[in-house]
Amino acid sequence: MSTLEVIGGVVIIVLSLITIIICLSQEQKSQDSMTAALTGASADSFYGKNEGRTKEAILAKITRTLAILLFAAVLAVNIVPIFTK
Repeated sequence: MSTLEVIGGVVIIVLSLITIIICLSQEQKSQDSMTAALTGASADSFYGKNEGRTKEAILAKITRTLAILLFAAVLAVNIVPIFTK
């Protein structure tokens, strides 16, 4: 195992732990009916009214960003060793 793979593994572990903590700190969304759960429909969006300035919207943005970073880190750890050999 190279140093780059070890560093990448540590980055993946840290990002995944932070993502888990952020996801657990979010409030659960309650659905009124099964149809709303399947379609994701709602009458008015609280996010749309406040343009993402609430705690929940900020946590959702952080979660999305961390998920993208985690995905990129996993790809990098698996692809970079192919080109460095």
